[in-house]
Amino acid sequence: MKAYKIFESGEPRLRPIDLPEPKAGPGQVVVRVRAASLNYRDFMVLTGNYGDMRLPIIPLSDGAGDIVAIGEGVTRWKPGDRVAGLFFQGWHTGSFRKEMGPTALGGEVDGMLAELVTLSEDGVIAIPPYMEFADAATLPCAGLTAWHALVTVGNISADETVLLLGTGGVSMFALQFAKMHGARVIITSSSDEKLVRAKAQGADEIINYRSRPDWEKEVFRLTGKAGADHIVEVGGQNTLSKSLASLAIGGQIHVVGGVSGFTSEIPLIGVIGRSAVIRGIRVGSSEMFEAMNRAMVLHKTKPVIDRVFDFHDTPAAYKYLQDGKHFGKVVIAI
Repeated sequence: MKAYKIFESGEPRLRPIDLPEPKAGPGQVVVRVRAASLNYRDFMVLTGNYGDMRLPIIPLSDGAGDIVAIGEGVTRWKPGDRVAGLFFQGWHTGSFRKEMGPTALGGEVDGMLAELVTLSEDGVIAIPPYMEFADAATLPCAGLTAWHALVTVGNISADETVLLLGTGGVSMFALQFAKMHGARVIITSSSDEKLVRAKAQGADEIINYRSRPDWEKEVFRLTGKAGADHIVEVGGQNTLSKSLASLAIGGQIHVVGGVSGFTSEIPLIGVIGRSAVIRGIRVGSSEMFEAMNRAMVLHKTKPVIDRVFDFHDTPAAYKYLQDGKHFGKVVIAI
C-alpha cells in the first residue's frame, strides 16, 4: 500500500512510501482510508514544532473510510462499515487523563495518511449515513473540538453570543454548532471575501481585524458593551488578551489552539473582574463524538470544505494550509 511518512532528516521531510498491507490483530479493524483532512496541528508536526516525537511517522489524525477486515474477537463492526478514526484512540468516556495522550493519531502513533490503517475496534466511530467520506474526514479533530468547547462543557444556549477568531476548520464547525443552538455569532477574519462567505454560512456580525486592529472594542460595540459569552480561541499569544477584553461577565474562553504562538500573558485583573472561565480543550472522547454525530444527523449538518486535494498532491495541501488560504477544511482524497 501507499502512505506518507514524516522523516527526521532528508528533504522533503514528508515523503510517499510503499508499505506492506496491514493485518487486523485481535480486537482490531483494518480501514481503507478514503479521505483525510488537515489541521494546524499537522503543520506543526511536519515542521518539528509539536514537541518530542517518534519519527518517522505516518501523519494526520483525521480520516474516514470503510472497514475491509476485522480481527479476532471483533463484534461491533463488519467489513463494509463506514467509519472515522478517533483522534485519541484511548479516550472513550469521562475526563481526559494523562495516559490517553500517547494514543493520539498522527502524533504519538501512526495516523491516517495511508491507503490502509489498522485501528482498535474502539478507536473508530460510525459516520453519518448522508455524509461523503470527505465530509466525515473533517470530524475527528476540528468538528469534535468545536462541539466539546461549545456544547459539552460550554453548555451554549440560545440567548448567548459566540465570538469566533478566523474562518478555519474549528471556527466553521463552531459557527454551525452555535447556530444549531440558536446563538448569535460574531466572526473575525483579515479577508473581506472570507467574511462574506462566513455571513452566508450564518454569521450574524463580521469584523475585519486588519482594518479594525482594536476588534475587541468592536465586539463590545456590537454587543451593547455586554461582551461575548463564548470565545473559541485559536489565535494564541497574539489574541488571547484581546479575547479576554471581549468577554462578557461570567463568559468562557475555550482555548483550542495557538496559530500565533503558545506563550501568552493575560491581565489577572481582567480574569477576576470578568469572572472569566479560561479552559483548554483537547479534542474530545468517543462519547462526545457520538453525541455530535446525533446532532449533525438531526440537523443534516454538512461540514464546510474549502478544497479537496488528490493523494499525490499532499505536499500542496500542506502548503495551502500553511498559507492560510482555506475557508473551513482542507481534505485529501485517498
